[in-house]
Amino acid sequence: MGGPFLIGVTGGIASGKSTVVGMLRDLGAEVIDADRVYHGMIAAGSPLLADIASRFGSAVIDPDGSLNRKALGGIVFADPAALSDLDRITHPAVISAIDTLVAASASPVVAVDAIKLIESGHAEHCDTVWLVDCPAERQVERLVTTRGLDRREAERRVASRIWTDDLDRHVDVTIDNGTTLARTREHVLAAWDETVAPHLHDHPVAPV
Repeated sequence: MGGPFLIGVTGGIASGKSTVVGMLRDLGAEVIDADRVYHGMIAAGSPLLADIASRFGSAVIDPDGSLNRKALGGIVFADPAALSDLDRITHPAVISAIDTLVAASASPVVAVDAIKLIESGHAEHCDTVWLVDCPAERQVERLVTTRGLDRREAERRVASRIWTDDLDRHVDVTIDNGTTLARTREHVLAAWDETVAPHLHDHPVAPV
C-alpha cells in the first residue's frame, strides 16, 4: 500500500464522532483529531492565532495571549459570514498539518476526526468518508450536559451546520449513533468489514 488507508470521520457537533473513532482505534486504526491539531496550532504567539486575531479582534484573545474559544464561538456561531471567514483562515493550515501526520504514520489505517471534513475539502484526501448521524435533539442534550452550554446556545450551534445534498454525495458510509452504543458498534464493524478490511491484505489489523 502506498500509505495508510485513510478514513475521514465527520458529523455534526456532539454527534458522537469521538465514540466512533474510539471504536476505530480499538480496531487498530491510528486516530488524528483535527480539533486537537487545531489546538496545537493556535498557541499564544502562533501565526495562525495572529491571523484569527487580525480578523476577529482582541476580544477573542485572553490576557495571557491565548485564544478565547468561547468568545470566538459566540461570534462565529451567530454569524455565518464570520464562520466562513474562520474556516477560510484555519482549514488550509490544519489540513496541511494533518496530511503531514498521515504521511508519517506507520499504521496501515488512519482515521481523521473532523467536523468540517467535507466542507474544508479534506474529504478529497480520504479513501472513505464516514458520517456519524445523530438526532439534533440528542446533540443538543450532549452539549448541555457535557459542555455546559445553555439550551439556546446549544441549539444555535447544532443548527449552524446546514447539511446539503452536495455534502451528502461525499459520504460513503453513514453510522447511526442515535440509538444504543451496541448498535453503533455493529454499524462500525460492518462498515470496517466492507470498506476497510478489503484493503488490508498486506497489513491485517485484528479487532481487539
